[in-house]
Amino acid sequence: MRVFGAAVRRKEDRRLLTGRGRFVGDLDLPGMLHVAFVRSPHAHARVSAVDAARARRHPGIVAVVTGRDAVVAARRLRARSALATYVETEQPILAWPTVRFCGEAVAAVVATDRYAAEDGAALVGVTYAPLPPVVDVLATPARVLLSRRFEQGDVDNALARAAVSVEREFRTNRQAAMPMEPRGGVAEWSAAEGRLTLWSSTQVPHLVRHGLAEILELPESAIRVVAPDVGGGFGVKAILYPEDVALCLLARHLGRSVKWVEQRREHLLAAAHARDHHYAVRAGFERDGRLLALDVRVACNAGAYSVYPWTAGIEALMAGGLLTGPYKLHDYRCEVRAVATNTAPAGPYRGVARPATTFVMERVLDVGARALGLDPAQIRRVNLIGPADLPYTSATRLVHDSPSYVVCFERALAAIDYPAARVEQARARRQGRWLGIGLAAYNELTGLGQAASAGPRMPFRTGHEGATVRMDPAGAVTVLAGVTSQGQGLETTMAQVAAEELGVEVDAVTVRIGDTDATPFGLGAFASRQAVIGGGAVMLAARGVRDKLLVIAAHVLEAAPADLRLVDGHAVVHGTDRRVGVAELARIAHLETHRLPPDVEPGLDVTRFYDPIRGTFAAGAQAVVVSVDPQTGTIEVLRHVCVEDTGRVINPMIVDGQVSGAVAQGVGGALYEHLVYDPAGQLQTGTLMDYALPRAAMTPRLEIEHVEEPSQTLTGVRGVGEGGTLGPAAALANAVSDALAPLGVELNDLPLHPGRVWATLPR
Repeated sequence: MRVFGAAVRRKEDRRLLTGRGRFVGDLDLPGMLHVAFVRSPHAHARVSAVDAARARRHPGIVAVVTGRDAVVAARRLRARSALATYVETEQPILAWPTVRFCGEAVAAVVATDRYAAEDGAALVGVTYAPLPPVVDVLATPARVLLSRRFEQGDVDNALARAAVSVEREFRTNRQAAMPMEPRGGVAEWSAAEGRLTLWSSTQVPHLVRHGLAEILELPESAIRVVAPDVGGGFGVKAILYPEDVALCLLARHLGRSVKWVEQRREHLLAAAHARDHHYAVRAGFERDGRLLALDVRVACNAGAYSVYPWTAGIEALMAGGLLTGPYKLHDYRCEVRAVATNTAPAGPYRGVARPATTFVMERVLDVGARALGLDPAQIRRVNLIGPADLPYTSATRLVHDSPSYVVCFERALAAIDYPAARVEQARARRQGRWLGIGLAAYNELTGLGQAASAGPRMPFRTGHEGATVRMDPAGAVTVLAGVTSQGQGLETTMAQVAAEELGVEVDAVTVRIGDTDATPFGLGAFASRQAVIGGGAVMLAARGVRDKLLVIAAHVLEAAPADLRLVDGHAVVHGTDRRVGVAELARIAHLETHRLPPDVEPGLDVTRFYDPIRGTFAAGAQAVVVSVDPQTGTIEVLRHVCVEDTGRVINPMIVDGQVSGAVAQGVGGALYEHLVYDPAGQLQTGTLMDYALPRAAMTPRLEIEHVEEPSQTLTGVRGVGEGGTLGPAAALANAVSDALAPLGVELNDLPLHPGRVWATLPR
């Protein structure tokens, strides 16, 4: 029986598809109160007065708390980093006396129901004295929260001897994560136990507990954080927000449970944004297309505060550290800055900076190819890291382990029949149609271990995960894992890992996640780490149970443990029909302990932790064919191919879903989505009437292929959650620029919406 690699039906779907899921919005505790936040209409202002008298008189209002009230006044969120250039910010729970972005909460209204809370919030009068806002990442003077230079080799000399050098500026569009379920939480304080419980739609319950303990000055043992079913995260829920802390403080202050669920407009205003970057690039090439040097300056809009725990450096440092992607390069200089502005704070979002860096790197290669008169495919073949180069240490000291960069790229070319596509493009141009072909190769650093830990030298490492595997007296298995799920199907994949090791059916395994009281310590969901690191922890714990079962079985069957295998729910002596059921072995371990070997303890309960130390790289390539209407600027995607190496595949159905969703999200960011602020710091795209999420009809039919090159991690898997988001902007921008090349047009700013395309065309 092989369950690792099988398209097992998702275990969680029975409840999720029949409306039996339990989300934060479904929680209804006895006597629960509801919270609405009063948010600043100004991007930058002094708060001179808050008048809550009318609100407090409104029926159903229990309390109104402002930033100057003792309940919250002394509390601050501080994201820490040991980097010498890092400037720490203090983010208030409720702003006082200064608001620093439009949408920042200045007061919390607590009422007996949400309607009364919203009515009360509308009655709170706030007097503001507006201050000049800084909105653009290129504004002067800029307040820099973090800076760093990545440098190797002699860049100036390499550029001087290059056959061709090119210079370009690139701008990427500010985006929102937009999970189906917005943020939300329910906080409950037990005065009798001195204990706080927070139900939160979070990706990182253990990190949230750690942060709350620090801010609230409570021991971690006095805090329980539960992530029930979570309807999407994409990184935006991997942050401890002021609203989370406010709920806990209000619950403790009032002695009653309180609830808040974010509205969509609040999400667009106040949840973390991402990907507002500017790149200035000089690149030098040999005559054959080999990339000699890159000299890059990057400015990332960090927003008003440094988010907890990832800091303002999360995007800038990822941009500088991973810009070169899957390409060979010795001479590299990249200066990155995280710039503070009066906009919503920036934080992690699926792919963290890599959709932007892939866009920049792939555009640079296409620009270089055009300057050299080379085919875009050829310039990538010259520069891609190949199997003979491994292990390859990049200019930023990351060690590449994937032999699949070239494999994925060539398969993507074959899938669109690249030579035939070029012939068709030439025919179309003769007919007055503008067809373009765009290519992108990329890699995703996944399952980051302690030696490649995510984040800018934070006071903790993010390299490990824990898991407990427990078998009860009847032989049923429970997995308690520190990883969390926001819809990725982890209950299924973790069950498959355990079932494979224990030789039992997947239906015999129950997975419990997202509860800090129940699970071993884990760091949660980010950086495509769950299957790599969480799966490794589950595998180790399951092997511990397996080894004990085999020792007990050897004693019962009078055989050597090395001669036994767990197969189809039995311990079988290899080469014979002698066997004993796993259920009987479990009964012996718990209820008939007199039958155990003399040196074996009762029970079948093992906890293990796993850290892959370095992590692994997943490879990918995308190829697209587009048609551009020069009269309207409209882009039609005719073909979109994605080939990814995700290592060993635990569940191909789930992997297909992850890749498809990631590519669709990337297409949305490339063509449609854009959070636009005006010069006063007012968000102009603050509703779904303005912020253009792609609908099903706007998403191209995807052609997905897989490569399975096992990684050197314990499970052999490579992360899959983020890779697909990295290629669309790059491939689509290259395709549109390729289509319009005869008109002398390049597209180096995102998104590629029709208005922008049309505006670049000659008249």
